[in-house]
Amino acid sequence: MIITTTENIPNQNYEILGLVNGNNIQSKNVLRDFTQGLRNVVGGELKQYTEMMIESRRTATQRMIEMAEQMGADAIVMVRYNTSSIVENSSEVHCYGTAVKFI
Repeated sequence: MIITTTENIPNQNYEILGLVNGNNIQSKNVLRDFTQGLRNVVGGELKQYTEMMIESRRTATQRMIEMAEQMGADAIVMVRYNTSSIVENSSEVHCYGTAVKFI
């Protein structure tokens, strides 16, 4: 499966199948919150949160790919990501794009 943020795939003609998306809502861990709160005092990267968001993005992307595969897609173009806070102490990663089939 080709996944790209661009509108076109060089040297490929394709038909549009439709919108695909995936999301993941991840809550914060109380222990992680405490240790990362200490990091806020001294500064630096919040590595536990970085890892949490990487995993959340990976999960959301995989769900988007599975949706595209069910539609018979060969690629997903114009992929975008966004994040938001759903409830206190949780974050959502949402990804979406256009599923296409090569002609």
